[in-house]
Amino acid sequence: MTSGRRATGTFARSSVMALVSVVALVGGVAVMGLLHLVPSSAGIDPVRRTISEYAHGPDKWLFDTAVLLVALGSAGVFVVVAGRAPARRVPASTVFGGLWVLGLVAVVVFPKTDWSVGPSVAGTIHRYASVVAFLCLPFAVWSAANVVFGAASRPRVVTRLLALVSWAWLGVILTAVAVMLAGGEPWWRSIPLGLVERLLAGTEVAAVLSLAPGLLRADDLTPEKGDPLVRY
Repeated sequence: MTSGRRATGTFARSSVMALVSVVALVGGVAVMGLLHLVPSSAGIDPVRRTISEYAHGPDKWLFDTAVLLVALGSAGVFVVVAGRAPARRVPASTVFGGLWVLGLVAVVVFPKTDWSVGPSVAGTIHRYASVVAFLCLPFAVWSAANVVFGAASRPRVVTRLLALVSWAWLGVILTAVAVMLAGGEPWWRSIPLGLVERLLAGTEVAAVLSLAPGLLRADDLTPEKGDPLVRY
């Protein structure tokens, strides 16, 4: 009985943390959307210019706030996922989710290169941090889907589909790079980079949010009862 009450309390606390994380994620998306609408950002073409361009304008604080909110919400989600995984091993979602979060933080700390000034070390770090973040998130949610929803469920399929779509957007960028290396035009010109990046970022945040229905559930489920949450 005591073990059951303890398990219920643990799930309840993790559900509260998941709710706070979801609020942070939605808040980050809302702030980023606002950043696209404020008059001072009107000069940035969302089809051709990347999201990080906003960090060079007067609304840098909005950009930083949005990215940090997404990082904070994502960290909370993957902490909850780790808490519901078997204690014997670190789930892949923790490793890849941690790299996603660290990548987002690095994107804020190290601004994108301002090409009107010239290359910078901070800009190089920013670029590689972005690559790490975007590459790792699909792996994180793919792994987390089993932990949260079990091995066979419709929500799990939705989460993994979003991971696949994220990889597809990354594939568009990698294909453009391959074409450039084969003698084509610069990869950032051969595709609508700003649009592709926004679709990629939106899909990846949606993938994290898709875990919310399972994380917000506070059922009295424990490993002793064979809860599917503990299986990969």
